[in-house]
Amino acid sequence: MNRRDSLKAIGLTAISTGVLLEACKTDDKKATTATAVTADNNNAGREAFEVERNKKLNEERFFTDHEMLTITVLADIIIPKDEKSGSASDAKVPEFIEFIVKDIPSHQVPMRGGLRWLDSQCMNRYGTAFKDANPQQQLEMVNDIAWPEKVKPGMEQGVAFFNRMRDLTASGFFTSEMGVKDIGYAGNMPNKWEGVPADILKQYGLENV
Repeated sequence: MNRRDSLKAIGLTAISTGVLLEACKTDDKKATTATAVTADNNNAGREAFEVERNKKLNEERFFTDHEMLTITVLADIIIPKDEKSGSASDAKVPEFIEFIVKDIPSHQVPMRGGLRWLDSQCMNRYGTAFKDANPQQQLEMVNDIAWPEKVKPGMEQGVAFFNRMRDLTASGFFTSEMGVKDIGYAGNMPNKWEGVPADILKQYGLENV
């Protein structure tokens, strides 16, 4: 199983048990789901209050430019571009995460705290913020927090942050148009009649009719 296939499984789990469950905790008048959030402003099927609420959230801003750049680097490490699909940032996952932390405020403190923890660790190791580190340094840092069962003492906060970041990234990617195509899900398709199968026609001697 390659890296993207592994993340696909993680992403589907995150969608079913993470972000969407949190979104369902809001009351009926304010309910909105992660899958309803897309970078285009497609409001089909939404109630007026949902459209207004999403508009308000989109006009607000939570993450700083520095934080958004860090999220973008992390998201593209988690889901890089390959021969089949674009990267997480190509699917506008950072924008998705920006929206989700405003829609579900319980993500705000862990995400901001995690980003600051990451920069602090990189400053101590490499003398620079995570987003400005070279690719090898970035991967070294990520590898130290990406595997909970191998976590070193003192790195627990980083593991918790990266787990959240990975779940949000996978949820954002695999609910995007690009991610749905990556999975290969076609949805309900109308029946297409192509005539009597050739083997049946041959069985009854009608293949030349």
